[in-house]
Amino acid sequence: MPPLPPPAPRPLGRVLALPRYDRLGASSRLRFFDPQPHLAAAGLDVSTAPFFDDGYLRRLYAGQPVRGWTLADRYRRRMAALKAAGRTDLLWIEKEALPWLPAGVERRLFGGRPYVLDFDDAWHLRYAGHRLAPLRRLLGDKLERLVAGATLTVVANDALASWAEAAGARRLLRLPTPVDLARYQAALAPNRPPGDRPPGEFRVGWIGTPSSARYLAALAEPLAALAASGPLTLVTIARHPVALPGVPEEFIPWSEAGETAALAGIDAGIMPLPHTPFAQGKSGFKLLQYMAAGKAVVASPVGENRRIVADGVTGLWADSPEGWVQALEALRGDLDLRHRLAAAGRDLVAREYDLAVLGPRLAAALAQVARG
Repeated sequence: MPPLPPPAPRPLGRVLALPRYDRLGASSRLRFFDPQPHLAAAGLDVSTAPFFDDGYLRRLYAGQPVRGWTLADRYRRRMAALKAAGRTDLLWIEKEALPWLPAGVERRLFGGRPYVLDFDDAWHLRYAGHRLAPLRRLLGDKLERLVAGATLTVVANDALASWAEAAGARRLLRLPTPVDLARYQAALAPNRPPGDRPPGEFRVGWIGTPSSARYLAALAEPLAALAASGPLTLVTIARHPVALPGVPEEFIPWSEAGETAALAGIDAGIMPLPHTPFAQGKSGFKLLQYMAAGKAVVASPVGENRRIVADGVTGLWADSPEGWVQALEALRGDLDLRHRLAAAGRDLVAREYDLAVLGPRLAAALAQVARG
């Protein structure tokens, strides 16, 4: 009789991942789904139960109402996932497990299991700054209370680290949102000029979600002025065009499969932000995308942007309408400057923000917590 095969090795830790969205949600895709191969390599067995599905985000981005029964079903599914967690060693949660419900309700459903929270922006301000006073009283400190009970809190930037420390985080991991540098290799090829591209056209790129498109309004006048002085096109890689007055626009519908090809066709990428508490907690990921694609960047010196962009080294800062005109005009007129900034930016991503660097770091932290 042939010998029996050896039993499959027991995973070093069972993790239930509870992202807010499925893959269509950028924060969930980048911080929960993309790193999972590194978690598996570390011996972690990860099952994933998003709160919102892709259909929810498609309806939201299209401006369609979300029916109450749809939301009720999402709560039912999330609670069922928590109840079925069984021998799970660790809960890995994006921001919160049950939106709009008090911290005490969530903690009871965790069943005493250790949990890790992950934040990529200043989500706590949505509750603390809500326009309805009863909601502020009920939920204003919800996320702080969850952080105080978490075994580990993962944050994307320094502003969130300071907030989590003040909330009583027991253990903290600062982990920027990783960019998979290998995916952007094709974007490094020299731009293929379209047949109808005007001579000397300067293509300024912006990639983002509907919630961040409002920040482009601050660049309406600078971009219109630049367009009036020479061929310029704003390339928006998004869900909807932004239609800034006087600014020629090429709209490219965003898709996960097509974003790198779309970025290959721009000359420089931009990330405007206002000086607000919420913007201070933004993670600067679109800058990393531009850099990974080998493009020079211009950014507002706000929050994490200041860490990513060293002015004149890995990109340029712009903090006023005149500053935006000056920075973009400098890039338009100096190809060598664009190439120098782009090379430095891509080197920065390779050293500090690549998924190949940050994925194992996250896996090691979760494995240590899952093993007790």
